[in-house]
Amino acid sequence: MGRRLVAAKSVSLRGSATVPGDKSISHRVAILGAMASGTTEAHNFLAADDCLRTLYAIHALGATVVRNGNDVYITSEGYEAWRQLEGVLDLGNSGTGLRLLMGAVAGRPFETTLDGDESLRRRPMDRVAHPLRAMGSQVTGQGERLTPPVTIRGGHLRGIVYEQPVASAQVKSAVILAGLQAEGITTVIQPQLSRNHTELIMAAFGGRVATDGLKVTVEGGQQLHAATLTIPGDFSSAAFLIAAAVLVPGSEVTIHGVGLNPTRTGLLSILAAMGARIAVGPLLRVGEEPWGTLTVFSSELRGVLVEGDLIPAAIDELPLVAVLATQAEGETVVRQARELRIKESDRIATMAENLRAMGADIKETEDGWVIRGPTPLRGTQVRAEMDHRVAMALAVAGLVADGETVVEGAEAVGTSFPSFAETLASLGANVRML
Repeated sequence: MGRRLVAAKSVSLRGSATVPGDKSISHRVAILGAMASGTTEAHNFLAADDCLRTLYAIHALGATVVRNGNDVYITSEGYEAWRQLEGVLDLGNSGTGLRLLMGAVAGRPFETTLDGDESLRRRPMDRVAHPLRAMGSQVTGQGERLTPPVTIRGGHLRGIVYEQPVASAQVKSAVILAGLQAEGITTVIQPQLSRNHTELIMAAFGGRVATDGLKVTVEGGQQLHAATLTIPGDFSSAAFLIAAAVLVPGSEVTIHGVGLNPTRTGLLSILAAMGARIAVGPLLRVGEEPWGTLTVFSSELRGVLVEGDLIPAAIDELPLVAVLATQAEGETVVRQARELRIKESDRIATMAENLRAMGADIKETEDGWVIRGPTPLRGTQVRAEMDHRVAMALAVAGLVADGETVVEGAEAVGTSFPSFAETLASLGANVRML
C-alpha cells in the first residue's frame, strides 16, 4: 500500500527551516564529477531517490562513489574511462537523470540502455534524441516520442548549432554534455532562458561554456578535473514552505541557505505581482550559484497573468501557483505551460481535477488554467498520481481547507523532499505522512 499525506487547516506557521540540497544541481554535480578526473567532493548532496539513482548510474559506468550522509565523493579517471555496462541503467522516476545521462553517454563508443519506472516510461525523450542524432549518436526508444527504455549507441560526435523549439534545461544540458565530447563547437539557442546550473557548475570542473544571451556554446574535446562544491538548498522544495506561509494566516517563516538562481525563482516574481510579502536576505555566492535567506509573511493575494519568461523560471512551481490562485482575489490565468503535461504526471489535468474536488473554481485549458478566487476549499481524498510536486502542492492546499485532506500516492515525495512533512510540521503545520 502506498503512503499518504494528511493535512488539515493550520494557524500561524512560525519559525525557521532549511531545505535539502538542490535536486537539479545534485544530478549535474554527480554526472560532471564522473566525467572529470580525480575525486570530486559534493557537500549537501540531495540524498533522495532521484539523485541516488544518478549516483548508481555513474557507479555502473565506472566511477567510484562513496556517500556519507549528504556528503558524496566521486572518483573517476574521466569520461574516456567509462565502460560499457551489462544490463540496463534504471533511473526510477528521474527524468532529469535519464535525459542528462543520454547526453553524457552519447560520446562514448558503446551502447547504453536507460530505463525507469512506470511513470518515467510515459515521458517522451524525443527532444533529447533529435539533437543527439544530429551530432552522430544513434538513439532508439519506444514509439514515436521515444519513451523509455531508450538505447544510445555513442561514438564520434560532431558539433552542431541546435535551436530548441521549447525552452528546456534538461535538453540544453544533455546537448552541452555531449558537446564536451564532440569534434568542433556545439551551440544551443534557447527560445527563452531556462535554468543555467550546467553552465555555472561547469566552471568548477575546469570546463568552458560561453553564454551570450540565449546562446550557449561549448568547445569539444575538453578534459574536466575534479571539484569541491557545496550545493545550495533547493528553491523548488523551499517553494512549498513559501506558499504555506503566504496562505496560512498569521504566519512568519524564515528559510535559510536557499539557492536563488534567477533562472529558478520565477515564483518569487509571481508572488510579488500577487501582493505577497517576502523579504530576501543578503545574497551570498558559493561558487557561481547565489544563495540567500527568505522571510515569508502571510499575505492577501490578487489574481495575476502568468506567461512568457515566467513559465520556464517557475515551471516546477506552477502547481503551487494553482493552489495560491484559489485564495487570490480575482482571476489568475496560467498559459503557455503545456510542458506541464509531460512531467511526472499531466500536471495541468491532475491539479485541475484535484483542486476542483476540493471546491476550487478552476478551468483546465490546453496549456494551463483559469482560476477564480478566493474560494473556500474543503478537505477530501485526492490523488497525486505518483507525482512528488503534485503531492506536496495538494498538502499545502489542505492547510487552508476545512476538514482533512488525504493525499494518496504521497510516497513520490521521497524523490525530492523526503523530510517535507516533518519540516512543515516543525513550523506548526497540521500535516503528517502515513
